Amino acid sequence: MGSGQSATRKVSFGVDDEDRVRVLRGVKLSEDVLQRMRGAGPANQTADLKPPPPTSPKKESSPPSPRPSPTQQQSHPRPQPSTQTAHTDAKEELKKRYERQQTVVQEELTKVARREREAARTEMSKALYRERLQSCQERDKAKLLAKQLEKKEAELKALDAFFKEQLAQLEKRNLDRYKQTEKQFHDQATKSEALVKARNTEPVCINLQSQILNCYNENREQTLQCSDLAKTYMQCIDAAKKVINH
Repeated sequence: MGSGQSATRKVSFGVDDEDRVRVLRGVKLSEDVLQRMRGAGPANQTADLKPPPPTSPKKESSPPSPRPSPTQQQSHPRPQPSTQTAHTDAKEELKKRYERQQTVVQEELTKVARREREAARTEMSKALYRERLQSCQERDKAKLLAKQLEKKEAELKALDAFFKEQLAQLEKRNLDRYKQTEKQFHDQATKSEALVKARNTEPVCINLQSQILNCYNENREQTLQCSDLAKTYMQCIDAAKKVINH
């Protein structure tokens, strides 16, 4: 973070209801955010970390001093380098830059989390709308099917009533026709009975009939001997028919 080699970095994050980062998951920071996090360029950082060059003492024409002994060198403490103050300032500057970077990251993560939360709400609203629309469509379809079923039941009831009425009319028509036919039959029978004359039904030619029977019984093997009686009987029958018809 803050190096000059990385153009973008992937950071994991997560926020709670108060937009505070709690759990890091994953987001890609833009170049603008990285520039804000960097603050100063790499050249400035290098310049801050470099200590100032040491000043070289001027040469004098004095005679060289004698070289101190090792004991004298140990008794005098070595002076602290002049770069300690610069190192402390650079460290403080790095700390401030890190805090600024953390603030920028926090702000960016908050914005990203807010956008994602708004997108999730929008998607949830769309899903709820689609679900409600589907529910309304299904409810309308159920109502339409119920109306169609009621219409079909009404049609079936009307057909049933029509067929019952037709059957009743057919039965009534058949009954009327039967009664009329029966009446006509009785009327014709009465007329026929009135037209028929009373006739004498006494038997005719009884004597000849008895003689023929006796002749056939006596002459079973010679029935031709009864032929004259048979002719006489037939002539008697014909004469009786003529009398009855007249």
